[in-house]
Amino acid sequence: MNRWRGMIRIAENCRPGPNRLLTTVDGVSTIEFALIGSMLVTLAIGMLDFGMALWQQMEVGNAARAGAEYAAAHGWGTDGSAVQTAATSATSLSVTASPSQVCGCPDASSGVSLTGQSPPCTTACSNGGSPSAYVSVSAQASYALVVPFPGISSPITLTATALARM
Repeated sequence: MNRWRGMIRIAENCRPGPNRLLTTVDGVSTIEFALIGSMLVTLAIGMLDFGMALWQQMEVGNAARAGAEYAAAHGWGTDGSAVQTAATSATSLSVTASPSQVCGCPDASSGVSLTGQSPPCTTACSNGGSPSAYVSVSAQASYALVVPFPGISSPITLTATALARM
């Protein structure tokens, strides 16, 4: 008789039914992995996209600095086209550079306070010092997101500006 009770209990556990579906744990780890895995893949793609945008922003900054360094070492030239070429040649990205000559005054808090005047710099500085000629190189490039994210427009314009005393 005890042997039959055990067999009946086994048979009851094998029968399909609503209670069996609610108490089973087969495949739960697969469902959890699918949920967590999809979130991790989404995060990984977002980090990849952010990293690529950050790298391109650094390249745009390097291009602007290269143009400013060229102007500091070789001068403005006749029209600044050599400065522009130095900036655009500094990186493999498609960078647009626009150099300009500006006047500025030394400033203790910000380094240089631009006056808005083009050389020759004749207007005296507010701190009593004499103004100097600077080259300002602005570089920009556009970055298209790998995967479009809601709320973030694509392409993103990356910009950087470098300043060098001539």
